Amino acid sequence: MHRDCIRLFIESQKPLRSSVILKAMRHKRKLIITAAAVLCTVIVIGVTHKSEKVDFSTEVKPILNQRCIICHGGVKQSGGFSVLFREEALGKTKSGKPAIIPGDPEHSEFMRRLTTHNVKERMPYKNPPLSKKEISILRRWIKQGAKWGKHWAYELPETVAVPGSQGKQAGFGGSGSSDWGENEIDAFVLNKLKTEDMKPSPEADKYTLLRRVSLDITGVLPDQATINRYLNDKSDKAYERLVDTLLASPQYGERWAALWLDLARYSDTKGYEKDLGRNVWRYRDWVIRAFNADMPFDQFTIKQLAGDLLPNATDDDMIATAFHRNTMNNDEGGTDDEEFRTAAVIDRVNTTWEVWQGTTFACVQCHSHPYDPFKHEDFYKFMAFFNNTRDEDTPADYPNLRLYDSLDREKVRDIVSWVKQYGEKEEDKKMHLFLKTVEPKINAHVCDDYINGALVDTKYLGIRSDGSCRMKQVQLDGKTHLLMRYWTGRSGGSMEIHADSLSGPLILRTSLQPTNGAQITSIPLTPVSGTHDIYFRFKNAGINPEESVCSVEWFAFRKDLPGKGQPGYAEKEQEVLDLLNSSPDRIPVMVDNPADQTRPTYVFERGNWMVHGARVSPDVPKSLNPFPAGAPRNRLGLARWLTDQKNPLTARVTVNRYWEQLFGNGIVETVEDFGSQGFAPTHPQLLDWLALKFMKDYKWSMKKLLKEMVMSATYRQDSKVTPEMLEKDPANHFFARGPRFRLTAEEIRDESLRAAGLLSHKMYGPSVMPYQPEGIWQSVYSGARWIKSKGEDQYRRGVYTYMKRTSPYPSMITLDASSREVCLARRIRTNTPLQALTTLNDPVFMEAAGHLAQWMEKQGRKDAAACIREGYKRVMVKDISSGKLAVLQDLYRQTLKEYRQKPAEAAKLTGESGEDAPHRAALTVVANALLNLDEFMTKS
Repeated sequence: MHRDCIRLFIESQKPLRSSVILKAMRHKRKLIITAAAVLCTVIVIGVTHKSEKVDFSTEVKPILNQRCIICHGGVKQSGGFSVLFREEALGKTKSGKPAIIPGDPEHSEFMRRLTTHNVKERMPYKNPPLSKKEISILRRWIKQGAKWGKHWAYELPETVAVPGSQGKQAGFGGSGSSDWGENEIDAFVLNKLKTEDMKPSPEADKYTLLRRVSLDITGVLPDQATINRYLNDKSDKAYERLVDTLLASPQYGERWAALWLDLARYSDTKGYEKDLGRNVWRYRDWVIRAFNADMPFDQFTIKQLAGDLLPNATDDDMIATAFHRNTMNNDEGGTDDEEFRTAAVIDRVNTTWEVWQGTTFACVQCHSHPYDPFKHEDFYKFMAFFNNTRDEDTPADYPNLRLYDSLDREKVRDIVSWVKQYGEKEEDKKMHLFLKTVEPKINAHVCDDYINGALVDTKYLGIRSDGSCRMKQVQLDGKTHLLMRYWTGRSGGSMEIHADSLSGPLILRTSLQPTNGAQITSIPLTPVSGTHDIYFRFKNAGINPEESVCSVEWFAFRKDLPGKGQPGYAEKEQEVLDLLNSSPDRIPVMVDNPADQTRPTYVFERGNWMVHGARVSPDVPKSLNPFPAGAPRNRLGLARWLTDQKNPLTARVTVNRYWEQLFGNGIVETVEDFGSQGFAPTHPQLLDWLALKFMKDYKWSMKKLLKEMVMSATYRQDSKVTPEMLEKDPANHFFARGPRFRLTAEEIRDESLRAAGLLSHKMYGPSVMPYQPEGIWQSVYSGARWIKSKGEDQYRRGVYTYMKRTSPYPSMITLDASSREVCLARRIRTNTPLQALTTLNDPVFMEAAGHLAQWMEKQGRKDAAACIREGYKRVMVKDISSGKLAVLQDLYRQTLKEYRQKPAEAAKLTGESGEDAPHRAALTVVANALLNLDEFMTKS
């Protein structure tokens, strides 16, 4: 019988002619055979289905995540049963027996509970039962051994084959063409389109590509000479030449830095209640320069996470580490510094995982991850890499890199030259390093090891009249000086230093005169042999015990300068002290505690920082690539683990982020979540191919990766939407057309200023304050105010705008920019009435419209049509269509008529009076409309 069914099934698959079908309809016998064939087809398909190997990641894991894990996962393990990890799923439950027996679904309690008719026992409890299909998948999975599998994102193949070889050979072209495709990206996209029965779109026109690629690479349109050169270039290389020009532009770094600053939660203020200012703009400039120099992404990563730990770290390496000093700092009175230091460290852990691993690791702070293979203790092992840094949530934001060359470069060079002249001993050479930026360049109460390094184990030194502080293990001899920058205010007082205890041997006693501002002193210490803990005591019996005697910003211990005894020594030493006593630029940076002050890390029970569990050491999750052999167990080793080519996530997450910026959707739409609850990739092979190409062929070059993407035919497609596209792929996940979505907040403002001829290309330096209405800032305690920048500074690009966390720049936050309180991996584009009200009425945009109108008038004078044509071309770099011209002319005529009737309103808008005012006012309204066109505010 079974053999006959198979035969009938095979026979039924042969092509049937219409005559055969007609005969079958006429003869009952053949109808029976046909029915039998259909029945056998079902049987055979069922047999085949049962024999197919079940894929855990794509079939089993989704069922477990959706139907089981809420009660049986990392957060909750009802009955002692969890399906998060294989060892837990196959282990004993509270009953003492396993719920899943590999190879034996019939005796597995797991399957019995899923299929029982007893509603009190059936799982999922108090929820609809699993479907027959889901039960069949789980039964076959257990029958096949209940094997676990890694989520697709946690493994990376060594190579990926390009479909066909090239799109040109695939023979599937857009608009009837059979040669579609420019590079390997197109082969992957084309292959997917074929499976969806779709075709790619033709290439966009030259003007559209100019605007699209300019906005994507530099964030603004280029100068007119570059535009003309491209439009007049008739060669096949015209587009590639334009791309190369844009990638070489300094504006490239500004555009892509804006993306990275969202990830780095960069802000000019500290956040929380006081939200005081923070001098960290040099980090923003470092990011811009790194992008423009095409710093390889692995080095870009290492310097930001561990630049201070690199051999012979430069000032730039130190500045890069401000990536993780962008964490918020709580200066509110009465807060616990350790609580908010811990909060900053936790933020660094979560940010690192979101930026480089696209993983919601924050879940693991309180419990094992509910959906992904990360255990509770993994969070704190990872946290141990960051838990040993010197910063302690102090108001002064220590440690800071002090940049003395910002004050008097000539004086610094003179001092260094003098040291070179007299420094002959090894110790003198080390002192030369000390003087490169005039020590202490990092004032975290830390001295570099080449000057008898010592550091304070207290927090910010606001010492009361009866207070003291302790310093660890200082070698003292006849050449050692205390170097201290301090304030005493009107109090004055005295200071004593004792060895080993407050009552130990006295090694220094000195008076501290009242100061109006910061003072620096260098005091020789009484020689004491050996290494000691030292204790500071500040006294003034004549003042209220609650009044501060002395507040110490930093202190260090140093040897005599080289060349002591030489002519001019005293003057040179005074020059050093004067320089130290100044207020140079500074920036918060990362510095680790020394070995003798390593901070222990514990598991926080249920995420509570006050309830410590087991002590842990720095490590990475076992579910990912192993820690590199020989790498140090510190932030430097961690950065190398992240950029190891065996890491399955870093390159994937990065190329996906670039793709999302260009196309509007990532290949993985959930840019921030590559876990099992995130979206699956639409083009998994393309994602892996790009990741491997990025690491191996391009050596982590971000510019080469970006060029590969924008050179593809996929990117160059027209963005017009057909009814078929809307039906099959409304969100353009399969990329059958070019990208079309609204510009970012920064780009809308920058392009408006560019079209108006106002945009400044001045780069770098402190953040600026363009126009903002009064009363936006409500700064408590500090009295900080928004002071409008002067001159061209108010027209600089949005990336330089001062960012206050509790009060972000209004127009930018309205257009979905980040408030920078936490890492933001993806800006979600919204559409609200406030956005239109902003771009139509905000003084910045109105000013831009006024200047654009003035330019239009110069081009067309009294000819309104000519003015409008020139204005549109300046805004959109192409000629206006007759239909759009007619609409804008009608707008001009209506407003001109109104302003002639109300000349005072025209004068108010233009700032001028006279017979030409209505004409200029009407042009201003038209210019405002041009800057609010959907095609202007959208990249298409």
